[in-house]
Amino acid sequence: MNPFGKRLIVCALVASVLACDDGGESFAIATVSPWNEAYGLMSRQGAELAVEQINRLGGIRSRRLTLVGLDDEGTGAKAAAVAQDLVSADSILAVVGHANSSATVAAARVYDGRLPMVSPSASSPELTGISPWVFRVIPSDSANGQDLARFAASLGHTKVAILYENNSYGRGLADAFRRAFRGEIIALDPVSVDGKEVEPYLAYLRLRNPDLVFAAGSEASGLGILREARRQGLTADFLGGDGWAGVTTDTAASEGVFVATPFTAEDSRRDVQAFVRAFRAKFGHDPNSFAALAYDATMVVALAIQEAGGDREQIRNYLASMGSDRGYDGITGRISFDGTGNVTAKPMAMTRVRRGALIVHNRGSQ
Repeated sequence: MNPFGKRLIVCALVASVLACDDGGESFAIATVSPWNEAYGLMSRQGAELAVEQINRLGGIRSRRLTLVGLDDEGTGAKAAAVAQDLVSADSILAVVGHANSSATVAAARVYDGRLPMVSPSASSPELTGISPWVFRVIPSDSANGQDLARFAASLGHTKVAILYENNSYGRGLADAFRRAFRGEIIALDPVSVDGKEVEPYLAYLRLRNPDLVFAAGSEASGLGILREARRQGLTADFLGGDGWAGVTTDTAASEGVFVATPFTAEDSRRDVQAFVRAFRAKFGHDPNSFAALAYDATMVVALAIQEAGGDREQIRNYLASMGSDRGYDGITGRISFDGTGNVTAKPMAMTRVRRGALIVHNRGSQ
């Protein structure tokens, strides 16, 4: 399909969403993620819940907020095409997305100077300063990798193997961990995103007997690694970054695994538990960090529209003004942005999987 045809599809979708609003004129935003991936669906659902709650409380400036959901398939090429279509759809004021780093890096260059974007979960260092129109509510892997390396050392581990997805997210997080870890790194190997054909890597690590295996990747590769490790009887501890939020779906393979995450449904804070109950009531399952981050990103975008109105540039300007002295208290922590669009001073929670739940082991990097 030619670009003009794709643009017509997006514009028609926007028009159909706005036509369903029986309360008059609306503000419209988009959420973009890979719908065929569990983390992408969670991200979409988090944004949907936020919009539903905003409208239940009266909307924004007495107008409804409408949400257009689009699938970028998690790839850079599709993300860039979707971004171009959204830029051309005048009704869209801002984007919550994209969900993964590779897609977000590609889309960010399209949004630059044209449409503000707040990514819930793209953590690659490549995004830092890529555009003054791009923001994110999850810390960069430059910071996360350092926290994870310190956490690994705090567990007493001195001999570590690293497995990473060969993409923006995996490479960035693995490199940050490698640079910060003070012990011995006995292996540094790329694995496929789908987690297939990991048997040779785990067989090699079983011979080398590391204290810890650090994996920089997503749920799919994580589950492949963990299942093969259990099959081979590898006894090392396993540590994953925020991309491993969904490995709890396999309770046997993930039991005892450490995961760094900006959110856990087991957090006892009142606002977190209110969010968990609302999410569970709407979708029939618990939220993970991807849902929580998308919920917060949507709330931040809504705040910017509330304060700045329906102008893309003014919305971007308001987001850029959310420095350390003016932020939003979300369920994943306080959200404010530095001059590069990165969220400021927002540590991860270090959790351990117990019977399919992420139980806080130690909040922050200490």
